[in-house]
Amino acid sequence: MALAKSLYALPTWTRTVALVSEHPALAAVIAPDGAVPSRYARYRFTAKLREHPDLLQGCIARAVAELKKRNSTLGKDVAIDASDMPAYANGQRFKSKGGKEREKFSDADASWGHRSAVSTRKGGGFYGYRLHLAVCSKTDLPLAWRVETGKMNETPTVAPLLDRLHALGIDPETCALDAWYDNATVYDACSERNFAPVIPLRETAASMAGGDSPEPTASAGPARGAARPASASPPRSGSRPTGCTR
Repeated sequence: MALAKSLYALPTWTRTVALVSEHPALAAVIAPDGAVPSRYARYRFTAKLREHPDLLQGCIARAVAELKKRNSTLGKDVAIDASDMPAYANGQRFKSKGGKEREKFSDADASWGHRSAVSTRKGGGFYGYRLHLAVCSKTDLPLAWRVETGKMNETPTVAPLLDRLHALGIDPETCALDAWYDNATVYDACSERNFAPVIPLRETAASMAGGDSPEPTASAGPARGAARPASASPPRSGSRPTGCTR
């Protein structure tokens, strides 16, 4: 529902229409007759998609399966990250300057969250949603995603994204994530699914003092479905396996 709501944002659709109009290759596929649909046509199309989520998911699964047939490297290495999507709504956090925090917002599904600085944009709070995305590192194609409210932390979304990839027939060998994912929950999620995480270590007091090492402390495990050799001990919960770097 959050994704559907964000798709209705006027600025988002305006940028989408402009993107298709400015790229002949996209226009040739989406509008072969030369008439690029207006943003209002996209509003109506999105409303229809919301009525048939199962059909949409099935369509995406078939597209991924076909791409996998044509390119065997699809999903061999993936990257997971989150991007903020400001809501197209009044997100004033306080009722007045120095007053009480607002309890109801015009977009009830959105929430306040924190985003990092990007280019000339300062980091800080934002009101809206967060798109958690798993992308093929070789093709840059999105393979699985979740849309949560702005307050949702990145960590709990890793396991569902990896499970979604597996459901689509995608079992990566490596999974690259940034330092925000450097925690035991993420390492355990990857280890349980036999994926090798590639994560830079956060500059904590322990790591700066040399207490944490980028050297492997656990086996990444066999391929999914393969029996674990008797001589290989299971990864220790929360340990940093191969791929972690300073």
